[in-house]
Amino acid sequence: QVQLVESGGGSVQAGDSLRLSCAASGRTLSTTFMGWFRQTPGKEREFVASISRPMGSTYYANPIKDRFTISRDNAKNSVYLQMNGLKPEDTAVYYCAGSRGSSYFRGYDYWGQGTQVAVSS
Repeated sequence: QVQLVESGGGSVQAGDSLRLSCAASGRTLSTTFMGWFRQTPGKEREFVASISRPMGSTYYANPIKDRFTISRDNAKNSVYLQMNGLKPEDTAVYYCAGSRGSSYFRGYDYWGQGTQVAVSS
């Protein structure tokens, strides 16, 4: 079993930056991808970014690909999301997730509790 805990969310102004962190514990060696998703009221949860745990290959959703950067530290069992140039439409609850599968954007197996990001204009 794997547990994920997110941190680093907050309320910021448009154009500001935030760094989200996700700490994993438990049986993590079988994880293939670590990812970030986000969700706003009334909308489906959407893929934001992911990184392969073995090789470090990164994948990004188009709306954020030039502004966000995902990284990981396997020794610390942690994954990070550096968010620059935040926009009001980035406002959401951000979830850290882990996958044991072969897809970078779907089929994630375990999830954190979420951290709120609010961007005002």
